[in-house]
This record gives sequence, structure tokens and C-alpha cells, in this order.
Amino acid sequence: MAWNEDLEQIAQQERELVFPHLDAQIAWELGLRLRTMAVERNLAVVIDVRRFGQPLFYAALDGTIPDNVEWVRRKSNVVARFHRSSYAIGLKEKIKNETLFESQGLTVADYATHGGSFPLAVAGAGVVGSATVSGLPQRSDHELVIEALCAVLGRDYEKLKLAPE
Repeated sequence: MAWNEDLEQIAQQERELVFPHLDAQIAWELGLRLRTMAVERNLAVVIDVRRFGQPLFYAALDGTIPDNVEWVRRKSNVVARFHRSSYAIGLKEKIKNETLFESQGLTVADYATHGGSFPLAVAGAGVVGSATVSGLPQRSDHELVIEALCAVLGRDYEKLKLAPE
């Protein structure tokens, strides 16, 4: 799969996966959906759903390590900064053959442009938070979040998922 094709599909995901409103209950339902999917698939992941500056759901499943917590923090920082998927920002970096440090002066200690953090957007308000998963290969982290968002928002995951690699 070409990086540009993934970028186009991620842009479509970002346009379509928008909440009419986002409150603590909806964030909890999204986090619980992610956790249930991960448990059913025996995935060792950390899950974080937040409005910027306010954690609303957090789970660390068996098999995760403290480093996964840092990956979640760093990936969600990318979404907070750019209001785009961490995977999209990482793909743009790869295409330009540069890093966030080179283009923005942002350190890898605080920003990770790897898949797994997706913007939580509200119609009429824009991006207000993020849903983040860490523990799988980055494309799989991203897709787990997309699948859960589709389920919570009643969208067709088959139409929005990334094409096979």
C-alpha cells in the first residue's frame, strides 16, 4: 500500500468520524469498546481516550509495559498539536523524508508520529481530544481505533478501513 493512498483514506476517516457531541459517557463507551475488542482478540495494549487536558478513559491490559504509556502520551501529543491522526503526520514525515524535530523543532521525547492516536472531532467544534492505542504495530494501533470509532458512531468500518498492506 502506498503512503499517499493511506493518507487519502486517513483524511476520509478524519472527515467522516465526527461526533455530534462528546461527553464523558461517550468517551467511556469508546474506551470500553476498544478494551472489549482488545480483550476478545487477546491484544496487549494501552488505551487512552481524552478531551485535551482531561483523561476520560484509560486501560492498560495484561502484557503491556510502562513504555506503552509513554507511547500513548507522545502520540496523543501529536494529535493535540496538529489535530490530525498521528499516523497521518508520520506518513507525511516519511514522504518528505524529515522528522518533526527538523520541520517543527519538536522532540521525540514528547512527540511520536506513529499510528495509534486519532482525533476526536465534534461537529461545529472541531477536534477536542484523542483516542489512542499503543502496543501493536502502528498501522494496527490506528486501525483498532478506527474500528472502534466506526462501531460507536454507527459507521461502516469496511468502507473506512485502510486497504490491506
